[in-house]
Amino acid sequence: MTTATTERDDTLAMLRDSLARYLDDNHGFEQRLYALRKADDAPPPFWRGLATELDLLGAALPESAGGLGGGMAAHLALMETLGGALAAEPYLSTMVIGAGLLQRNPGAQADALLERVVAGEAVLAFAHGEPQSRHDRADVQTEAVRDADGSFRLNGRKAVVHAAPWASHLLVSARSGAGLSLFVVPRNTPGLRLRAYPTRDGGRAADIALDDLRLPADALLGEEGGALPKIEQALDEATLAVCAESVGVMRRLMRDTLDYVRQRKQFGVPIGSFQALQHRMADMHMALEQAAALTASVGEIIDDASSGERARAVSSAKVAAAKACKAVGQGAVQLHGGMGMTEELAVGHYVRRATLIEGQFGPPSWHLRRVAKLRAALVQAQA
Repeated sequence: MTTATTERDDTLAMLRDSLARYLDDNHGFEQRLYALRKADDAPPPFWRGLATELDLLGAALPESAGGLGGGMAAHLALMETLGGALAAEPYLSTMVIGAGLLQRNPGAQADALLERVVAGEAVLAFAHGEPQSRHDRADVQTEAVRDADGSFRLNGRKAVVHAAPWASHLLVSARSGAGLSLFVVPRNTPGLRLRAYPTRDGGRAADIALDDLRLPADALLGEEGGALPKIEQALDEATLAVCAESVGVMRRLMRDTLDYVRQRKQFGVPIGSFQALQHRMADMHMALEQAAALTASVGEIIDDASSGERARAVSSAKVAAAKACKAVGQGAVQLHGGMGMTEELAVGHYVRRATLIEGQFGPPSWHLRRVAKLRAALVQAQA
C-alpha cells in the first residue's frame, strides 16, 4: 500500500467519523421521525450543517472546485455513512449526480452554481427520467427548441424526480435536433410545475411538468446535443453510490437484528442461541459482505475505466447489492417478527429503504440484461 493510499484512507476515515458523530447529534431516529411528521419542502435540517459545520460537501470534488480531491472513494465512504442514518438525500442528487454533471460541463453558470452547492446554498435535483422511459437513459421526449435570439423553450414531463421538492435548481435533460442536452433550471422559473409527494422510504420526490418554459442561452450545460455520455457516467456513479448507501443501511439492520436476537427470549434462552437463526444471520452477513466487497472493488477502478468496463462493473455491483438488500431486509423483519414493520422501531424504516434501493436506477433484471448485452457486444467486437 502506497503512502498516498494510506493518507487517503486516513482522510476518509476521519471524514466518516466526523459525519457519523454529526448525524448522531442532528439526525437521530427521533429527529428523523419528527422531520417525517413535519414533511415540508425545506431540505432536511441536517443538510446545511454538512457544509457550514463540517465543510464536507466538497470532499469528492477536485481542489480546483473548492474540494478535497477525494473522487469516487469519498462519495462511497460518505454515502455508506449517510445510509446508516437514512440521510443519503439530498447528497446523492446534489453532490454525486448534480455536482458531477456541473464539473463535466464547465462554464460561468456551472462554476458559479457549483460554488454555491459546495457552500450548502443550493440543492440540485436531476430531472431526467420520464413516464415512458423505464430506465432507458436515452429515452427522453422532453423537447428543447432554440429561438432566434439563442434562448430555449422546453416542453415535456419528468417522473419521480428525487429531492426535487427540496431543490433550488433542477438539471433537466431535453432533446433537440442536435441530440440530448442538459439545462440548469432555477426552481422558480415560470412554466415549471411540480407535484410533490413523499416516497415510501421517507424521502421527497416530484413529478414535473415543463410547459413552454423559457431559458436564456447560458442555461445550456456544455455542448448542445452532447449530454448522453455524461448522463450515462453520472447515473453509473449514482448507482454505485446507492450500492455504498445500501451497505450502510444493511450494517444498521444487522446490528439491530443481532441486538434483538440476543435480548429476545423463548423457552428461557435468547433466540440468538437457536442454530437455525444463527444460520440465517450468517447468510445475511455473507450477502452483506459480498455486496460491500464488490462495491469497494468497483469504486477502485471506476474513475479510470472505459465506459463499457464501468457499465459492466457498476451493474454487477448493483445486482449484488440488490440481492443483499433483499436477503438482509427480509431476514431482519422475519427475525424481529411483527415488530419489524412498525413505525416506532427503526428496523422497519431501514427495510423500506433497502427495498427501494433494490429497484433504484434499475432492478437486478435490468442490470443483468445490460451486462449480457455489453458482454455480447464485446465478444462480437473481438471476433
